[in-house]
Amino acid sequence: MQKVYTRIESIVGNVVTVRAEGVKNGDLALVGDSYANVIKLDRDLVSLQVFAGAQGVSTTDPVKFLGRPMMVSFSEHLLGRIFDGAGVPRDNGPALTENMIPIGGPSFNPAKRILPTRMIRTGIPMIDVFNTLVESQKLPIFSISGEPYNQLLSRIALQAEVDVIVLGGMGLKYDDYMEFRETLEKGGAMSHTVMFIHTASDPIVECTLVPDLSLAVAERFALDGKRVLVLLTDMTNFADAQKEMAITMERVPSNRGYPGDLYSALAARYEKAVDIEGAGSITILGVTTMPGDDVTHPVPDNTGYITEGQYYLKNGHIEPFGSLSRLKQNVNGKTRNDHRALMDGMIRLYAQYQESLEKRSMGFLMTEWDDKLLKYGELFETKLMDLSVNIPLEQALDLGWEILAECFEPVETGLQSALINERWPDKSALKQ
Repeated sequence: MQKVYTRIESIVGNVVTVRAEGVKNGDLALVGDSYANVIKLDRDLVSLQVFAGAQGVSTTDPVKFLGRPMMVSFSEHLLGRIFDGAGVPRDNGPALTENMIPIGGPSFNPAKRILPTRMIRTGIPMIDVFNTLVESQKLPIFSISGEPYNQLLSRIALQAEVDVIVLGGMGLKYDDYMEFRETLEKGGAMSHTVMFIHTASDPIVECTLVPDLSLAVAERFALDGKRVLVLLTDMTNFADAQKEMAITMERVPSNRGYPGDLYSALAARYEKAVDIEGAGSITILGVTTMPGDDVTHPVPDNTGYITEGQYYLKNGHIEPFGSLSRLKQNVNGKTRNDHRALMDGMIRLYAQYQESLEKRSMGFLMTEWDDKLLKYGELFETKLMDLSVNIPLEQALDLGWEILAECFEPVETGLQSALINERWPDKSALKQ
């Protein structure tokens, strides 16, 4: 029988404190008619974060502990639905109450993981060709405010060759939420998408629950044999929510006011990425905005130690030098025989193009080679780096060869003669 407590010791912000026994950290409770989460235990003194805020809560309101953590419904009926950070429908659809599963559980047993070996195609050349996304990978998208990172996630959601998309939004502007919704509905992707959305006006505690809700659902889909791609935006908002809650709990702050367990909080979510033997997989892409474009900020800094590379979004495109997919070598040697060599050769020439740009800006004398590099760089940026480009991997590789042939002689590319003999385009055909 659930015991009801009728004396609240204190109310500070959205945190209420009550004396109770037999309560566990993370348990769910009802404070009056509002759900709350146990966030701190000090012997029999229990602190609860009220989801809807403590405004209107009095010290005589009943507090009932439910004896279980936060749970979410799991079934095929989730697909096409939109929920908030408490699992309540945002789309005016019916509430789902069957097959409730707990959120925030441990990561998958490492003994049951298998080595990632399959590529996830996105139709974006800067990902597919140069920093291939690998199934079960965990990668952040490092960005600054103002960059089109949410638009990039929308495109990936529309085009990624996976079975299920789980989109978790944290601290989103309402316009960004509606743009996600409209883009996926118009693109026909909502039928295999689940969305958990926390907007900037929603209770702060719901922001911290969005990744756990998203990953709990993703894990069950993966166990059912589905290839699941989890898209999270923005993990910095998640970390800021953790910081705000830590301040409320009067915890000793660490670097820049963030809680000392920030690394553990981020790792507990990212480590849910897994390729399960005999079942499906979870792949995680999480946007991490960098205040002041500072990669040493605690959130991107800790994230970099956890994840397997990163995509840098700068000036409206995925920056080729800072971006890295550490697992790409597991798959891009199996896609097409020219993939790895072409990728390396084109990036090497693009680095030389950057040097030629610097020479030109400083007024140095430009050589014929510099002119070739400048032409190459402009074509590379327009035809491959631009995020509006949407072509399959094989077509992107062919386009790479065409760009090289338009700017250089075969010997100038530094590529192997065998590959050049096999793949070099006919210049007369290019002109036509």
